[in-house]
Amino acid sequence: MYSEWRSLQLIIQSDRGHMSVLHSYPSNVGKDVANAVVRPLGQGLNSSSATSNESILKTDKEVKWTMEVLCYGLTLPLDGETVKLCVDVYTDWIMALVARRDSIPQPIVKEPNLYVQTILKHLQNLFVPRPDYAHNQISLCMRVLVAVQKLARESVNMSRETWEVLLLFLLQINDTLLAAPTVPGGLAENLADKLIGVLFEVWFLACTRCFPTPPYWKTAREMLANWRHHPAVVEQWSKVICALTSRLLRFTYGPSFPPFKVPDEDAILIPAEMDNDCVAQTWFRVLHMLSNPVDLSNPAIISTTPKFQEQLLSVSGMAQEMMQHPCLKQLPQIFFRAMRGVSCLVDAFLGISRPRSDSAPPTPVNRLNMPQASSTMNTTPPHSRRMRSVTVTKATVKTSSGSTAHPPKVTHQTSTTSPLSSPNQTSSEPRPLPAPTRPKVNSVLNLFGQWLFDAGLVHCRLHNGMNRDGSMTGITTPAGLDVRRKPSQISTENMVANPLFDANEFPDNYEAGRAEACGTLCRIFCSKKTGEEILPVYLSRFYMVLIQGLQINDYICRPVLASIILNSPALFCSDLKGIDVLVPYFISALETILPDRELSKFKAYVNPTELRRASIHILLSMLPLPHHFGTVKAEVLLEGKFSSEDSSLHDKPVTFLSLKLRLVNVLIGALQTETDPNNTQMILGAMLNIVQDSALLEAIGSQTELSVGDSTHISFKSHSRNSSGISMTSTGSSEATTPDSERPAQALLRDYDTASGLLIRSIHLVTQRLNSQWRQDMSISLAALELLSGLAKVKVSVDSTDRKRAVSSVCSYIVHQCSRPAPFHSRDLHSMIVAAFQCLCVWLTEHPDMLNEKDCLIEVLEIVELGISGSKSKTSDQEVRHKGDKEPNPASMRVKDAAEATLTCIMQLLGAFPSPSGPASPCSLLNEETLIKYSRLTSTSKNHFRYFVLDNSIILAMLEQPLGNDQNPCPSVTVLIRGMSGRHAWTMQLYHQPRGSRASQKAFVPEPHPPPKDDVGIKYNVKHRPFPEEVDKIPFVKADLSIPDLHEIVTDQLEVQHEKLKKLMAKQILYENTLEKISEERLSKTLFPDPVTECIPPPPAQEFQTARLLLSHFGFLSLEALKEPGNSCRPPNLIALDSTLAGFFDDIGYLDLLPTRPFETVFIFYMKPGQKTSQEILKNVESSSNVQSHFLEFLLSLGWPVDVGKHPGWTGHVSTSWLINACNGSEGKEQEEMVAPDDTGGGIFNGEKKALYYADALTEIAFVVPSFMESSTDSSESGLTSQEAETQMDLLPSLLKQTPLTLELFPNHSENLSNSQRLSPTQKSKRLPLGRTVPPLGPETKVIVVWVERFDDIENFPLNDLLPEINTGVETTTNSSTSLRTTTSDKDVPVIFIHPLKTGLFRIKVQGVTGKFSMVIPLVDGMVVSRRALGFLVRQTIINICRRKRLESDSYNPPHVKRKQKIVDIVHKYRNKLLEPEFYTSLFQEVGPKSLNP
Repeated sequence: MYSEWRSLQLIIQSDRGHMSVLHSYPSNVGKDVANAVVRPLGQGLNSSSATSNESILKTDKEVKWTMEVLCYGLTLPLDGETVKLCVDVYTDWIMALVARRDSIPQPIVKEPNLYVQTILKHLQNLFVPRPDYAHNQISLCMRVLVAVQKLARESVNMSRETWEVLLLFLLQINDTLLAAPTVPGGLAENLADKLIGVLFEVWFLACTRCFPTPPYWKTAREMLANWRHHPAVVEQWSKVICALTSRLLRFTYGPSFPPFKVPDEDAILIPAEMDNDCVAQTWFRVLHMLSNPVDLSNPAIISTTPKFQEQLLSVSGMAQEMMQHPCLKQLPQIFFRAMRGVSCLVDAFLGISRPRSDSAPPTPVNRLNMPQASSTMNTTPPHSRRMRSVTVTKATVKTSSGSTAHPPKVTHQTSTTSPLSSPNQTSSEPRPLPAPTRPKVNSVLNLFGQWLFDAGLVHCRLHNGMNRDGSMTGITTPAGLDVRRKPSQISTENMVANPLFDANEFPDNYEAGRAEACGTLCRIFCSKKTGEEILPVYLSRFYMVLIQGLQINDYICRPVLASIILNSPALFCSDLKGIDVLVPYFISALETILPDRELSKFKAYVNPTELRRASIHILLSMLPLPHHFGTVKAEVLLEGKFSSEDSSLHDKPVTFLSLKLRLVNVLIGALQTETDPNNTQMILGAMLNIVQDSALLEAIGSQTELSVGDSTHISFKSHSRNSSGISMTSTGSSEATTPDSERPAQALLRDYDTASGLLIRSIHLVTQRLNSQWRQDMSISLAALELLSGLAKVKVSVDSTDRKRAVSSVCSYIVHQCSRPAPFHSRDLHSMIVAAFQCLCVWLTEHPDMLNEKDCLIEVLEIVELGISGSKSKTSDQEVRHKGDKEPNPASMRVKDAAEATLTCIMQLLGAFPSPSGPASPCSLLNEETLIKYSRLTSTSKNHFRYFVLDNSIILAMLEQPLGNDQNPCPSVTVLIRGMSGRHAWTMQLYHQPRGSRASQKAFVPEPHPPPKDDVGIKYNVKHRPFPEEVDKIPFVKADLSIPDLHEIVTDQLEVQHEKLKKLMAKQILYENTLEKISEERLSKTLFPDPVTECIPPPPAQEFQTARLLLSHFGFLSLEALKEPGNSCRPPNLIALDSTLAGFFDDIGYLDLLPTRPFETVFIFYMKPGQKTSQEILKNVESSSNVQSHFLEFLLSLGWPVDVGKHPGWTGHVSTSWLINACNGSEGKEQEEMVAPDDTGGGIFNGEKKALYYADALTEIAFVVPSFMESSTDSSESGLTSQEAETQMDLLPSLLKQTPLTLELFPNHSENLSNSQRLSPTQKSKRLPLGRTVPPLGPETKVIVVWVERFDDIENFPLNDLLPEINTGVETTTNSSTSLRTTTSDKDVPVIFIHPLKTGLFRIKVQGVTGKFSMVIPLVDGMVVSRRALGFLVRQTIINICRRKRLESDSYNPPHVKRKQKIVDIVHKYRNKLLEPEFYTSLFQEVGPKSLNP
């Protein structure tokens, strides 16, 4: 930079301005003269009277002569007061440039610049070190420095010549004291900080008022290079360059750029009046004033300065001894501080710096502290420390293998002084993102790259053919330096005998500075913007640094390794070209870190928790790579260049697929050793990621293709792969404290090579820890239960015993938590129990066949009983307490509600989902209107239904007429059952015959008699006698003759009567014969059997009061069922409802509107590069040409398209959801009519006509893609006009114009609206009727998913502007007289950002999930996922986010609880309070007209 300018060093050295005339005389002469002359001058200054204070020197000649004496006086010993008086006089006189004083001679007042220049040259003598009275000299030098400081600050008349002399004066005195090797406790050591501080301050003042010419800059740079062995020099340089950078960034990047805050005492070093151009010029020159800071890592360079060489010659020592000078022991610390300063500058340019609360320049996140030998190193014996020998050779730099002995033990630093980051940064504090307007990576590396790359390779052992010359690094000298020798080459006795060499500090601790440089490089490359190009030379050198820093074979440099890991969490997410070549090296590093439980060897440098967290982040970003790249070879750049061994694992290319087992092994080892809750949750999320990805890969059959492709490469010997894919040379396997480390590789291969093996292993690990280490920690417990829920949904065939293990462990978890003592019961504990019940429901609904096994069923039902009643009926001692004998004492009402929901799930959902009507509704899609419509009734009034309530929890709506399509004349009743679990329609018929006989015969028709056969047998005509013939043969006796004959006693009178009687008898005989003949004729004509005389059964009844029959058959019509229980507020078991009361059917409709499952809403946005406004984002989804094809694929992986007008489930807005009469049951048609995804960018799913929908047995989700609509921008949130409001009110039933009771929207409201009257999502929040409250369906959790093409645009996502687009109608109003206002803030809305990488993978960022339920799995911030698993993982994360929000909410009630409360409310309002006789009478009365259709 100054090559064409000459240095002023020779001028300074040849300048004799500090010499006096008295130096030509003997020393005693000069001493006597000085003592005599200075005393009266000093007395005049110290006098208090004004007259005596006036200077005794009047002429120019007198002043000059006196100054010659003062010049000599400054060189005298400090035993007297002469030197002090000289300093008093000169410090007083130089103030002539500041203000006039009486004590200043007039010639100086008239020509201050000329005299001050001379005085400054004379004052150089004071700074020459003296052997005695060092304390006095220090104080005098400090006085002069303060005076010079004041002169530069306050003088306004200083000429350029004076400024230049002042700068040369400061350079000269600094060089005098600081260039020589440091003497402990000497003048230089005490004054160094002040000296260099004054130099920089005055230099900046000179830059402001009189900018120094290039020779001065060149001189300063050359001289400063000689002082770098003083810590204060680098410290002060670091402070001032940070202060300058703060000013520079302020005007270079504008106010929007994150400010680089520096301490006030540093900021004031830069004059406020320095203009921007001057700041820029000064900044660049000061940046390079220190020369190459990497030189500080090489004692050979520092010890070859002239002053060092002078001392070397004066003592006739060897160069080796000079390089072991005690002052050079501080070089590691100085080198580290220089790298820390450069690191701060880099972070400032990237916009990620943070102010430190303790001292000077700001400390960015994730840095290492260099252990201080005096405070953190314990005094281990010298022979046990790791040694290094330094020798002088004529060869070029060549480093040998480092020692593998353990490093010096270092006391662990507590979290309050964590060396990881600034003291005011907590571990939970998120990493700051680089500023969007930051410079490009190439620009930053153009400034600092050479220093950082060289520092990152300090003392590295490279191959012979790759020796670095002086142009690459600053550690090569003509003499050369062997900085790495094995301990065997060093004599321990010599080490102990040489007190100047401390193995703890030299040269090992250069690793701290190297670590700082490596970490800074990682931060630079991680700040790469999407699509930004980085020069290949920078990438290659960066990869070289990383490969060296990640070495674990010969020698592990733990500070460097830790620094790289800490600062590389986003390295594999940044689309760096060729970064995947480093995957094997990072895996080896993670195998060293993650399975090590204690990380005792890293505690000296970093917080182990933060190191493990960064390692897990890197692991998360590498997990999808094996499946994604398959058999692609990971080519190594430099084969065999870093090891002298014949073979090394890293020097042979391996396929990515072969790395899977190592990655999974690291993941499982990390889970087994991790203790931090946040880290554990990240690992749990990663486990679901890898298991699901493996399952999907196997499902599409890619696994076989990969194995076939892999076999084709086996013949190439140069690309042979390890048979097991596991590094057997990794130190991680020996340090791991996990059972996996002791298992043979083949066992691991069998376990982890398939999705089922991974799934089983994951279940075993999680269930084991869930009931041991994790059950006390809420955050880990919730994450583990979420992982188990996710694993239940993985479609992999697993043995039933493994599934039972998961269910059994969850049950055991619930038992343990419920059995904890009362003081431990809190809301958080109950939240954990509720989450466990939810997990149990997921497993049971996904695997309903598990309950076919008796032991599993008993265990689950016992847990349900425990949750509902607070105890089990059957205890361990076989004592049985019946449920009726127990006092209900649940852990809490929330736990009881969760247990009831689980029981409902078991009894009603298992094996019954999805229902024939589809997964959109677990309830019947029938209500009173539908049933009346299809019945044989002329009237469509709902009054035909009888309404009863059973057990105060089930509403029965009973229709006693058979439906129109029923041809059997049996007693039929159609019942709508409304309970806590939903609405279900049952049609029941009364039958007394088996199903087969019903099909072949008519009901109630008896068998016909057989016809008589008259022609059977012979018919005889026989005249029957009254008595037998033998009677006539019996002779009469007297008694027989005692009765006279009739003719004997007949008289005339009797004869007449007798004749009459005969005539009558004749007539009668004739009549009877006639009748008999007629009867015989009629009988002969009559068919058999005679219908008149035959006994036949009565015909079956045609009219039934089936409601009464059904209730009676179920035993609900007994007197006991109708009586209210004594001493209880509960109503009777059976209650009649009066459906004629006003509002009854409104409340029934409201009950139908209450969902039976939790419902979630997800809003998906697409963000193109550079977009900042909501309108731009909403317009992206209008056409498929505006979005990436993977985005449309992602949409369809989230859910299936549904027609909003026919959809019976949740649609994303209450006005169009849960329609029960609009669906025609044609699910197939919906998909046929769906617009092809190619015709839209996803905007068709904006919720107006179409939406994306997903549902399982336990939840339903609507995915809405808001699109731009003109009306959404034209309308304002101030509300509708009164005319518009009246129009909207006319669309609603008259019931809405009543006083507000409970419900805003009812099913019949939506059904009565035409499609043109349905409102778009952007208008819904503005079109709700005024003065009404929304149904209490909340609290709801809305989740936003954003597809960002450029990752840096996340900072610019206009969340606040898009909040009006995510209205669902569930929000509550703040004022009934105004339009709806959403109460959602941007901080309450969870946002999942998805960024597609060039590799085809996807980077995830999650924000907005706050609170103690913050981290939700499986997707965590920084994770990379595959295209296959993206939809599943996003959906599962959304479900878990919403579940956590519900757990956290105090106002949330489960759906079945809300429905139960509404049923109780309906019973209270519409109960028909009849006496028993009246109730029985009402059962026999008709309800509504019953005329049948013809």
